[in-house]
Amino acid sequence: MARTVVLADFLFTATAVVAQPITGMRLAWHIGYPLLEGWIVLSMSLYLITGAFWLPVVWMQMRMRDLAAAAASQGASLPPEYHRLFRLWFAFGFPAFAAVLAIFWLMIARPRLW
Repeated sequence: MARTVVLADFLFTATAVVAQPITGMRLAWHIGYPLLEGWIVLSMSLYLITGAFWLPVVWMQMRMRDLAAAAASQGASLPPEYHRLFRLWFAFGFPAFAAVLAIFWLMIARPRLW
């Protein structure tokens, strides 16, 4: 089950990571927004920050999956490394989610920043 969840999360997120900036920039260009407008630049910066948190999370999920599979095959409890990675995985979600919320607000409000 964990293998399927990790694979699905990776595939869906990776697809969005590629498609969102391409479609977003094309839409902004089509509507006539300059791509160097403040809210667009800030949105893209926050997007990069989100990605910086997402990349380690992918590795963490794969490692936790492997640790869980090894523990299950041996009939053992999850090792301390699993719990440490889970806490990191959870902590990385907060700044990434906050950045996504800020991006969402920026796209709706389109504030004049400079």
